[in-house]
Amino acid sequence: MNEYFLLPLASLPFPNINPILVQIGPLAVHWYGIGYIVGILFAWWYAKRLAANPKLWPDGVLPMKPEDLDDFIVWAAIGVVLGGRTGYVLFYDLARYIAHPLDIFAVWQGGMSFHGGLLGVILAMTLFSIRRGIRTWSLFDVVAAGVPVGLGLVRVANFINSELWGRPSDVPWAIEFPNGGPFTRHPSQLYEALLEGLVLFLVLRILTHSRLKLKTPRFLGGAFICGYGLSRIFVEFFREPDQQLGYLLQTNWLTMGMILSTPMVLAGIWAMATAKPVAQTQPQAT
Repeated sequence: MNEYFLLPLASLPFPNINPILVQIGPLAVHWYGIGYIVGILFAWWYAKRLAANPKLWPDGVLPMKPEDLDDFIVWAAIGVVLGGRTGYVLFYDLARYIAHPLDIFAVWQGGMSFHGGLLGVILAMTLFSIRRGIRTWSLFDVVAAGVPVGLGLVRVANFINSELWGRPSDVPWAIEFPNGGPFTRHPSQLYEALLEGLVLFLVLRILTHSRLKLKTPRFLGGAFICGYGLSRIFVEFFREPDQQLGYLLQTNWLTMGMILSTPMVLAGIWAMATAKPVAQTQPQAT
């Protein structure tokens, strides 16, 4: 039996949730945008809690002031949006935007790259930490700890939007997406929400509160980058590649997501392997 002609009877019903939460005249609030906003706000709130807990830091010395994170949220939002959009244009659909450059600014049509957004936030964190005199790696760590929540919410929004669906499948939980063709598919958006969101957040929570890894600058940021990369590579085996790219290097499995995520795994392993605890302050002799 051809896997591309699976019986719809084997699928779960698509919930058909309206992608627009609220609409007043021409103004529409989408679940996708809500996912980004709530994710950024949660990461800000969670980072403030971590940064204010002296038990998590070497010698109980807090790494930054609460107002530093209040100011950084604007930098983070700009980094996410500009980096995410630029990454999508460059990595996923460059030919289209060269032909129609004004479409680059039509962000309401969708098209954001996590990898581009990550690079944008890394640049923002580097510039901000230098400007404020904050240890750069500690800012990376404290911000990374809360990011998975936003990733999970945005993936759920992808599911609601019936986009970025998975490859054809006949697993019992396969879903026939309304715009995914006449066959059932993996709900790969939910796989990503589970791994990149819930599981990764819990792993980082254990590292911050049980293993006290915030006392080892760079380790938590490395764990986040490596964890995301591994999760994304795994889910890419179930996710349909972008139509304009397809599979790469004449394979039936290699995707752009895998290629972009592999350096993240390597960088995360390097960061964790080379991270060293901050030297404890020795008490003066009396």
